[in-house]
Amino acid sequence: MKQDLINLIVELAREIQAQERPDWEEEIGAATRLFGKSGLLDSRGLVSLVIAVEQEIEDRFDKTVELADEKALSRESSPYRTIETLADYAVSQMETG
Repeated sequence: MKQDLINLIVELAREIQAQERPDWEEEIGAATRLFGKSGLLDSRGLVSLVIAVEQEIEDRFDKTVELADEKALSRESSPYRTIETLADYAVSQMETG
């Protein structure tokens, strides 16, 4: 399931990147930094990605998750660092939800 989520997030990140960061030249994959210094997305793009991932999880896996909740924001290590850390967080939310 994790690899499916990584693939999903990569697909969605590419769509957002094409609109918001057409100058981005790096390959987008599991290790891609999502936010912060040298990150793919600004805060608006990150919010768009998180919402899109939540919607796609519901559509494809019939699970409702909240990826932008207090638990995510209060973690010492942000789940929004890379595509893989977001996928890990999504899997944990799907398993507990």
